[in-house]
Amino acid sequence: MMDPLEGYRGRLADLDARLARARSHPEVLLARASGLLAGRTGCRVGEAHAYLVRLAAERRRPVHELAAEVLAALERLPPRGEAGLAATVEAALPSRLSPARHATLPPAPPPTLSPALPPTPLAAPPGTGPAGQAAGEPAPPRPAWIEAVRQVLDALPERHILILPEYDVTGQVADYVIAAAAPSVVDLSGRGGAEILGRRMSEIYPSVVGGPIWDAWRETLRDGRPREVGPVPYVSSADRVPAEVLLTVKVWPVGGGLLQSWVRHDEETRLAERIAQTERLGNMGWAEWDLVAGQTRWSAGLYQIYERDPAAGPLPREESEALVLPEDLPVRREAAEAFGRGEAVDATFRIGVAGRVKHVRMVVDAVRDAAGAPVKVYGILQDVTARETSRLRLTEVEEQLREHQRILAAEHELAGRLQQIVLPMPSEPIDLPGLRVAVRYLPAEQASRVGGDWYHAAPAGDGAVLLAVGDVAGHGIEAAAAMARLRHALAALSVTTTRDPARLLAALNRLLFAGDPTGPPRGVPVTATAVVARYEPATGRLVWARAGHPPPLLARAGRTVELDRPGGPLLGAFPDARYATTSTRLRQGDVLLLYTDGLVEHRRRNLDEGLAPVLAVLDRITAEPAPHPLADLLRQLRHANPDDDTCILAARPLLPGEAR
Repeated sequence: MMDPLEGYRGRLADLDARLARARSHPEVLLARASGLLAGRTGCRVGEAHAYLVRLAAERRRPVHELAAEVLAALERLPPRGEAGLAATVEAALPSRLSPARHATLPPAPPPTLSPALPPTPLAAPPGTGPAGQAAGEPAPPRPAWIEAVRQVLDALPERHILILPEYDVTGQVADYVIAAAAPSVVDLSGRGGAEILGRRMSEIYPSVVGGPIWDAWRETLRDGRPREVGPVPYVSSADRVPAEVLLTVKVWPVGGGLLQSWVRHDEETRLAERIAQTERLGNMGWAEWDLVAGQTRWSAGLYQIYERDPAAGPLPREESEALVLPEDLPVRREAAEAFGRGEAVDATFRIGVAGRVKHVRMVVDAVRDAAGAPVKVYGILQDVTARETSRLRLTEVEEQLREHQRILAAEHELAGRLQQIVLPMPSEPIDLPGLRVAVRYLPAEQASRVGGDWYHAAPAGDGAVLLAVGDVAGHGIEAAAAMARLRHALAALSVTTTRDPARLLAALNRLLFAGDPTGPPRGVPVTATAVVARYEPATGRLVWARAGHPPPLLARAGRTVELDRPGGPLLGAFPDARYATTSTRLRQGDVLLLYTDGLVEHRRRNLDEGLAPVLAVLDRITAEPAPHPLADLLRQLRHANPDDDTCILAARPLLPGEAR
């Protein structure tokens, strides 16, 4: 069986070799030589770079070979030392520096992790304090290995403690004393690491004595083997602790004591759910590479990004690196060089997966030892293909728009493409906090009549949900552009400024009235209608405001009504328009419908005739429970005016425990 330390050294050597290859790349060599030459001569880096390129051309030699020789020669020069550095810096910044004394501390020695070391006798005779310390006497000096373990624990984010056995006169373990604790340690009673240091286990955790965790400590001290215990119930009489909590405890032998970590399963479950939700919403995953243990772990999100079966395990590093597109290899080399310098890495590049190209953002950092060598490497990978694709598509649309802005047919085509980019329509209902939402867009029958209908459905940031639909007057590129400004402004304002529907409409009104400063001079004012609603899942309360827009419809148990019409003029008509709100409460089984006027208005019919078929569909959908009421509703609705676009947003409260 391979020695774990030897395995770690081998993996560290492999990592150093790969970083060295990155540093020896021709571009990297030239950059390093230019920087070092500029530092030695006092010129700019660009001047040094140009000189080396010119010199290589004159001597008819590859520039990277010349750069390597220059770099080796410069690095062989004797160092100037700290005094030389201080003199150089003081000469450059004489007015900003003051004399200071600097002390260089040697790195702390690594802890000895050997189960073969004999335990340290810490028997405590009567009348003494923790770990045998006599009352009123100063604490004896701690062994060097305990100080080393303390330094290691200070750098760990996980919950770890070091416990030392106390032996009785017969040589049997009588108790355990907490000798060190990571800063993040908070026990089940809310006590931090400083409050439990030096305390006996039997004193602060009496229910552990004689139990499975206590037995695991004894056995690990006896045979020097790590152990994992659990899940086991921990019972406490403290008021701030649940009556019983399930714990999983891991124990390792360290020196003459034991290193222990633990996981609360109620916390672990909540944390796992939050991480999974974050990965799903952010299209991201994480990886962890333990160089000491030689283990690599991937999260479920990372398997999804690479479209790999979790049963096959993580991709080997060589295979994952082979997926990078050749054009983006310089980005990976720069990232490897930065990691080798001890920096955190943040890089975006492309990979080929299952015949498709994906844009991924990689953020990597490491836990390092006192000498700067990595011990654990952590990475987060995010699939940003949709963002990059949208950015590229928007760039293409803008470029084509500039080229064909005088051609009416091209304007309509590009306006349609712009509308598809800024107004993506989900193909299936989406779940928001406490609410299921479905959206449908019905375009006008004339393809050239691109409209300004839009919607918004997103969490408000405080647990509530913000819903909105709107309609910009007119058609064509100006209406589509105004629609995009309103939709994006609402999303930004709801996060940064206010979540009140009336105040949001007032802000959108000022934005539309002011016009687009980057567009052509303002002629005919651009106006729009909108309705904005805020839903609070905890109470079921719905608050809404409207700007000249049809009010929402609420269907309940086979009966549909129009909600109240709070006052509010069109957006863009008056600079200081004011808007009012009103509210109601949604119940289980209710269906809320927000829509633009193309659903009900037609020049050959009155409003009641246009509303009648919509009300009939809503009544029928909510009369009896249905498995998919929103999908059924949107499938049955048709716009009344074929010459106008229509946007429909339907929502219903989620049932307790309901999930997609």
